[in-house]
Amino acid sequence: MNMMNQIHNFLENYQLDSPQPDLFGSTFSHPTKIFFSPNSDKKISNFQNEFWTAKQRKSCSLHEISYRACFKAELPSFFINLLTKENDVVYDPFSGRGTTAIEAALQKRQIISNDVNPLSQIFAEARLEIPNIQDVVRRLEGIKISKKFSAGIDLSMFFEKETLHEILSLKNYLQKKRDSKSEDGVDRWIRMVATNRLTGHSSGFFSVYTLPPNQAISAKKQAEINAKNNRRAEYRDTKSIIAKKSQSLLRSLSHEQKENLHQAKKTAIFLNESAASTAKILANSVNLIVTSPPFLDVVDYASDNWLRCWFNGIDQFELQKKISSHSKIEQWNKFIFSCFSEFYRVVKPGGYVAFEVGEVKNGKIKLEDHVLPIGLNVGFNCIAVIVNSQTFTKTSNIWGVINNKKGTNSNRIVLFQKS
Repeated sequence: MNMMNQIHNFLENYQLDSPQPDLFGSTFSHPTKIFFSPNSDKKISNFQNEFWTAKQRKSCSLHEISYRACFKAELPSFFINLLTKENDVVYDPFSGRGTTAIEAALQKRQIISNDVNPLSQIFAEARLEIPNIQDVVRRLEGIKISKKFSAGIDLSMFFEKETLHEILSLKNYLQKKRDSKSEDGVDRWIRMVATNRLTGHSSGFFSVYTLPPNQAISAKKQAEINAKNNRRAEYRDTKSIIAKKSQSLLRSLSHEQKENLHQAKKTAIFLNESAASTAKILANSVNLIVTSPPFLDVVDYASDNWLRCWFNGIDQFELQKKISSHSKIEQWNKFIFSCFSEFYRVVKPGGYVAFEVGEVKNGKIKLEDHVLPIGLNVGFNCIAVIVNSQTFTKTSNIWGVINNKKGTNSNRIVLFQKS
């Protein structure tokens, strides 16, 4: 049985609640729905089931870093387990918060992480250097709080005055450490957690109640929300919040997982390039790409992260020029084609690309219909389209989603292989 048939057989007979199967040897009692891509001139099998969503609560606590439009750790985990072995190279060209990289490292794979947004490396690299929580607390205690620093902009609609002094003192400390090239793993961890805790919708964040913690609205809009809901920023103990979030992130990590992360850090490659131009990655060196690209006309990553950029000294407007944003499908197709040409260069013969796309324009455009011919045209073979049916949970309500009529109710992954 060839590899494509083995994968098809596995997907067809997959059952989520069964014990972890031998990769291709087990059969299950709950069949997958199978159909063919209607808009392709090739007979591409589509497999639809709940492949990983119900396990979302079982992922490692280290993944609990909020970021706009990120996928759950179970998605890359599924493909890492299915298609790679220990020490294989797993690459994410649109790394976001670093979910693929962290999951691959936890599973003893080598990692390459790339994103034009420097925040991606801030979120991912620090989680390969697991600190002792006592070291984090001691480092925080040693940071002096001063009232002499200025934000340069009005942030009073987000932060209480004393809270802002603490944020500015922390920002200045981290900037000095970076400028002097003395920033260590503990500093990077504190930077990562603080960046994650800047804005959110509970007392576990530094800000007044705002939108979900993966984005920051404009100062003007936040002021309007505060006035409408009669809210004002209250004091938040930033050091305590960082320590508490650190403990939460580390709560489920085993000694073995920490060692796996430590080993992955030794060979990890972090890039800040266009996914279409990654000359630092050797040709034929990657076993598996698992990624999700910027979707068509959906997310403005630079604007969503403007406060995070400010805290880390990143020029939001320069970043905006670099991040690919396409309102027309023709533009998006051209960009994705250039990326796939580069993917074909870096993936090993026999290696894979698991490319997660979605329905946009209220389902009028299915991006897999556009990705399929692009992948085929650059030389990949299409193994399958895998549709993970999502059962909504209460966490979806933060987006105002109360049923399957709104929001993304599935993951759609086009799986390619290089001959």
